[in-house]
Amino acid sequence: MGKSAPYGTGSRQVCTFSFFLQTMCYCKLKAILKRSKTRVPLRRNYSSPAGVIGNDVKSLHSIISPPVAKIRNIGIMAHIDAGKTTTTERILYYSGYTRSLGDVDDGDTVTDFMAQERERGITIQSAAVTFDWKGYRVNLIDTPGHVDFTLEVERCLRVLDGAVAVFDASAGVEAQTLTVWKQADKHKVPRICFLNKMDKTGASFNYAVESIREKLKAKPLILQLPIGEARTFQGVVDVVNKEKLLWNSNSGDGKDFERKPLLETSDPELLKETIEARNSLIEQVADLDDEFADLVLGEFSDNFDLVPAEKLQTAIHRVTLAQAAVPVLCGSALKNKGVQPLLDAITMYLPSPEEREHGSLQWYKGDLCALAFKVLHDKQRGPLVFLRIYSGTLKPQLAIHNINRNCTERMSRLLLPFADQHVEIPSLTAGNIALTVGLKQTATGDTIVSSKSSALAAARRAGRGEKKHGKNNEAESLLLAGVEIPEPVFFCTIEPPSVAKQPDLDHALDRLQREDPSLKVRIDPDSGQTVLCGMGELHIEIIHDRIKREYGLETYLGPLQVAYRETILNSVRASDTLDRTLGDKRHFVSAELEARPGEAPSSRAVIEYADCVSEGLVQASREAIENAVHSACLQGPLLGSPVQDVAITLHSLMIHPGTSTTMVNACVSRCVQKALKKAEKQVLEPLMSLEVTVPGDYLSPVLADLAQRRGNIQEIQTRQDSKVVIGFVPLAEMMGYSTVLRTLTSGSATFALEFSTYQAMSPQDQTALLNQRSGLAQVL
Repeated sequence: MGKSAPYGTGSRQVCTFSFFLQTMCYCKLKAILKRSKTRVPLRRNYSSPAGVIGNDVKSLHSIISPPVAKIRNIGIMAHIDAGKTTTTERILYYSGYTRSLGDVDDGDTVTDFMAQERERGITIQSAAVTFDWKGYRVNLIDTPGHVDFTLEVERCLRVLDGAVAVFDASAGVEAQTLTVWKQADKHKVPRICFLNKMDKTGASFNYAVESIREKLKAKPLILQLPIGEARTFQGVVDVVNKEKLLWNSNSGDGKDFERKPLLETSDPELLKETIEARNSLIEQVADLDDEFADLVLGEFSDNFDLVPAEKLQTAIHRVTLAQAAVPVLCGSALKNKGVQPLLDAITMYLPSPEEREHGSLQWYKGDLCALAFKVLHDKQRGPLVFLRIYSGTLKPQLAIHNINRNCTERMSRLLLPFADQHVEIPSLTAGNIALTVGLKQTATGDTIVSSKSSALAAARRAGRGEKKHGKNNEAESLLLAGVEIPEPVFFCTIEPPSVAKQPDLDHALDRLQREDPSLKVRIDPDSGQTVLCGMGELHIEIIHDRIKREYGLETYLGPLQVAYRETILNSVRASDTLDRTLGDKRHFVSAELEARPGEAPSSRAVIEYADCVSEGLVQASREAIENAVHSACLQGPLLGSPVQDVAITLHSLMIHPGTSTTMVNACVSRCVQKALKKAEKQVLEPLMSLEVTVPGDYLSPVLADLAQRRGNIQEIQTRQDSKVVIGFVPLAEMMGYSTVLRTLTSGSATFALEFSTYQAMSPQDQTALLNQRSGLAQVL
């Protein structure tokens, strides 16, 4: 009987099959092993004290607390399936915090701990982990790649100091890569690029680098060159140090690799290519950094080879921090190659918290200032709030003040996050990411300080103490910027299994909304039904599944519907009078206003007042008037959809003394509705930007199908052996598109959708939609 090697959890099955080793091909054996592998829910322990789970795994209690200069807060961001979670898994393994390599396909990764994530093999919510690497403390957040969960990426990037953008080396820049890159630009986050999947068929280092340059308009700094591509990928060349890193083919976990200097005798071609790449890198960095340019031109103008690696690395760090260029590294996370050099690059090139500027922090003078960027609900602990500490120190049992909600809360416990497991800690200093227990009011985007007096003192230091609007506004002026929450584009009704379960459903939805601000819940005013509004089909499907699993409610979803909008095309005037006597009190309001198309796109109505309207009257009733206008615009006359891109001008307002604001509100609201009904109306539909990657053989049927869906093709690009179709298509035409595309292309195509804008429907399409909604659609 041949000696068999252990295969993880399936080692017992290997022994059973070892008798057949000589008569079976390896592929067949592998298939049997995979089928015979017992799938048990795996709860891995990451935080046990050293000695309990073996000396080869570090305890979270042993994580170092270095000075702030040696802290790195980073995120992993990319298009879906580029390898973010696999890269994170390898990082945790090589830093010593897990004892085995998790696999997305097997559903046993650290950061994808939700049942839905493990079943689908995708990241749905961001997960934070803390570890140390060569004397640095790293707080890392793995973010989703699916467009439905783009808010998760946005709110994490808001609190990070740096990011690693992961690319599929065979695809280069993809649709969601562009989205997350723009988000990083918006928050001014320095980043490095990791070209993953260098072992994949079709992988091309040059193509991926060129796509970064062309599509992202970034300047790539090539710090590594691959040794081989696709099946021949063996390792990488360190361009800065002129060394080659080769991974031992006998090492299954990638921990063993050798670093050798490139020599003229053994690697003449590779050395020549590396010297050219290094010289080009030096020239690039010198163009972008004056200090380095002076050094190179002064001391090393004759021979760039003599430029010390340390000086070059320091200059690359400055250039990265200034976001003038992005360092590029490569490897294969799945094949365990190139991850350790990536970790070195994170600590070497990405900034520490003190190297990032945050405007209002200087006024806090070391007092506590933190931003809540994420909320989770734990069945035992209650709400868990993630905080990024910008200044001061956080301790358990500390009373903190929430500026946004003007309330004081007490934090009961302070935890160090490690995906779904946490370690209690006594304190945490500025620059770190913490998990707190006990904050029941705090939500995403709230600014946390030590006390109300601390915020007011900071406001006075900033020279804002003389403001006329009172102390509350002084505190508000020191708010840390939150995140913009996108408008939902899909909605559907949700019903509990019985009326008795409605309070339980409301409770579940309240919690889920607090966790996920992109989820909106409203009550339909006509039917009284609860309506879920989300970012896409998958988003709503995940919410439905979570209600079932986490709250034990078997809810029923209505059909998915598109979130249309309405607008008007011409100016109209309307007037309304309300005259009522309640008891012995007369309430009289008369209003005349004009509704017209807005000059600039706006989701809320723009409200103006004519000169003839009494300023005193307006001041007394402004809140009632504006509430009336906005509430009237929530339901348009055509579909009952929100009205946007309109301007309302109040030309006349008469109010009898003693008239209640409720009556003013009712009269103005009725007047706005009259005007909207009189105007020429237009339905706006959500338009999505679409990117379909399809093999050339299937291009024709895909284009024909998109033409039937009212698609507008902008461009067809070539990516290796595939074609990339880029265009716009109405969201209403994309229901169930993934199934159709799979059928058309035998499962070989992929697509990405992202909301672009609202566009006016053609008269024919608008008439068809209105007939369909009113039940008059013809049955063919």
